[in-house]
Amino acid sequence: MNTLLKFSLLLLAFSSCFAQSKKPNILFIMSDDHTSQAIGAYGGRLQKLNPTPTIDQIAKEGVIMTNAFCQNAICTPSRASIMTGQSSAVNGCPTLDDHLPKDKQYLPLEIKKAGYQTAIIGKWHLHEIPETFDYYKVLPGQGDYFDPVFYDSDGTERIKWKKYDIQKASQMTGHSSDCIGDSALDWFKNKRDPNKPFYLSLHFKAPHDMFKYAPRYENYLKDVSIPEPENMRDRKNNGSIATRGHNGELIPYIGTSIGKRNPRRNYTNSGAWVKDLDLSKSDEEIHGDAYQGYMKAYLRCVKGVDDNLKRVVDYLKANDLYDNTVIVYTGDQGFFLGEHDYMDKRWAYEESMRMPFIVRYPKTIKKGKIDAIVENIDYAPTILDFAGIDTPKYMHGKSFKAILETGKETKKSKKAAYYHYWMHMTSHDNPGHIAIRTKKHKLIFFYGTAIKSSVPQTPPGWELYDLEKDPREDNNVYNNPKYKKVIAKLKKQLKQLRKEYGEDDSKFTFNKVIDDFWDYDENDQNRAIEISHQYLDKVQKNIYINNRKKQTKKH
Repeated sequence: MNTLLKFSLLLLAFSSCFAQSKKPNILFIMSDDHTSQAIGAYGGRLQKLNPTPTIDQIAKEGVIMTNAFCQNAICTPSRASIMTGQSSAVNGCPTLDDHLPKDKQYLPLEIKKAGYQTAIIGKWHLHEIPETFDYYKVLPGQGDYFDPVFYDSDGTERIKWKKYDIQKASQMTGHSSDCIGDSALDWFKNKRDPNKPFYLSLHFKAPHDMFKYAPRYENYLKDVSIPEPENMRDRKNNGSIATRGHNGELIPYIGTSIGKRNPRRNYTNSGAWVKDLDLSKSDEEIHGDAYQGYMKAYLRCVKGVDDNLKRVVDYLKANDLYDNTVIVYTGDQGFFLGEHDYMDKRWAYEESMRMPFIVRYPKTIKKGKIDAIVENIDYAPTILDFAGIDTPKYMHGKSFKAILETGKETKKSKKAAYYHYWMHMTSHDNPGHIAIRTKKHKLIFFYGTAIKSSVPQTPPGWELYDLEKDPREDNNVYNNPKYKKVIAKLKKQLKQLRKEYGEDDSKFTFNKVIDDFWDYDENDQNRAIEISHQYLDKVQKNIYINNRKKQTKKH
C-alpha cells in the first residue's frame, strides 16, 4: 500500500471519528402517565408543592413545549407512535393489545445508521422484544412496581411471570423506579461505548395507576392538603350527549370518576387509600378524601421518578456528558388529576391529550417556552434530526428541531394536532372519538362505537371548545351559532388530517358511523337521543343481572 493511499485512509478514518464525536448523545426520558399538571415547570395548582425539582431544573436550563400532544392517549398506541413516527392507523397499534414487531421499531433502526449505540431500559409495553436496540432491559407488559422482572439482553435466567415465559430474564429487588435508575447507571458505567454517541430510552413505570410508591415516601405530603381542581365537583358545561346522555341520563356510566359518580369504577372503591376512607361521611366528604389519597400516592410516585432522574443527571455531570447530551423529558400521555371528576387518560380533553415535553441541549437550544403545536409522531423525526438523519418518507411526523433552536415557527409548522381514541368503552368507559386541536379551538366528535362495528353503541355527539376563552374546557359551544364558520373550517381540516394519517380507510368499519353523523342535523340528533335511551336500558339491565348474580353467590 503506497504512502498516499495510507494517508488517505487515515484521513478518512480520522474524519469519521471526528464527525461522530461531534454528534450529541441523546437521552430520552419518559415516565408513564406523568402529566404536565404534575410538573412544577408547567405551573398550575401543584407547583407550590415542588414535586419535580430535578425535572424543573432541566426545564429551567432548556425549552418547555407548551403545546405538545399525543394522537392517542393510551400507553401502547402512544409509545408506538413515538417509536415509528406514524399514526396508529398505519403503525398497527391503535389499542393496548397491539404489537410492534422488530421491523417496525424504526427509531433505533434509523439512529443506528448514524453510528449511535442504542439502549432501552424500563417500561416498553409494545409486546415484542425490542431487539433492534443494542441493549435492552424492559418490563414485560405493565411490569411490577416491586421486585420487577425484566426482559434482559444480558439476562441469564428463565423466568415465568404471569402469562410471560421470559427466556433471557433478570429480576431485581426493590421499587421499579429505583431498579430502573440503577439499571441506567449500570449501563452508563459498564456497557456504554465511550467511542460512540449514545441514544438511551429511559422509561419509568411510575406514576402509572395504581400508584404504588417506595415506602420511604410514606410521609411525603402526609400533612399537606392538595388543592382540588376548580371543575372537579362542578363539571359545568363540559361534555355533550355523547358523554352525559340525553338530559344527563348517562352521567354515571361514561368516564370513570374520582367520586362516586361512576359506581363501577372510581377512586372511592379502588386504590390503596380506600382502606383509610371513612365511609360514614357524606359523599361529598368521601369524594374529597379519595382525591387526597390518590393524589398523594400519585405524587409520591412522581417524587421517586424525580429522585432517580437526579442520580442519572449527577452521573452525566460528573462524567462530562451533561452538556453534550440532548436531554428530553416527557410522559407517554397526559393524565387526569381530578379535572371534570375524571380519572385515567384516554379523553381528547387537555389534561389527557397534552404531553409534557422538555428539552435541554445548551449547545444549540436557548432557554424558554415555545407554544408551537407538535405531536408524538414528531418525536422520532426530531431525535433523528439531532443525530443528523433526515426524516424517512414513511414517517408522518415532522422534525421540530429548528423550532427548538430558534424558538420560531415557519409557514410549514403544524397548525393543528390530531387525536383518535379507538378503544370504545373499555376499562374506563370512554367512547370512541376523534378530535382536532388548534391553538384557538378544539373540535371533538364522539362516534361511539367499537373498531369493528358500523353501529353506534353510545350516542354520537360533537363538542367545541374556545380555548382562548375557556382553556379548562368547561363550556361546550358546538351549538352556539356564533361558531358556525369555525366548526365548518375545523371539520374540513379534520377530514384532511384523517386522510393524511390513513384514518379514513374503508377497512375501519367505524368510519361509516363517522360519515353518517358528520353533519349532525336534526335527524342525527334525534337518533343520538334514541341511542342514549337504548344504552341506558342496556347498562341498567347489566347492573340488575350482575346484582342478581352477586346475591345468588351469597346464598
